[in-house]
Amino acid sequence: MSWRELKIFIKHVPWESATARSVRGSTPEEDYWTPDRQLSASIVDALRENTYVQIKLHGDPKKTRRMKPPEPIKRPGVEQRRSSKVIRFGGRHGSGAAELAKVFGGRAANH
Repeated sequence: MSWRELKIFIKHVPWESATARSVRGSTPEEDYWTPDRQLSASIVDALRENTYVQIKLHGDPKKTRRMKPPEPIKRPGVEQRRSSKVIRFGGRHGSGAAELAKVFGGRAANH
């Protein structure tokens, strides 16, 4: 094989081949997540989140109380969602004023 033939071979080798990956210096996982696949995953994530919101807004509160938002599709470059430290007041957690007083170190008003 001549140098010219080798150059043409490498230039036209399939994108997902090990040779092309070696020339680019990428991993199989990086090559798997093409811009088209990233966009498709984003669309699926948005659709799942929209479905979740619609069910929460229009569903029976007793049945949807324990529903959790959907996790996004795992892909490189996107960090996983962390659990939030949201403090909820009222209901079975106690009165809002008393809970706020505990959080901020003040006194609760007795109204």
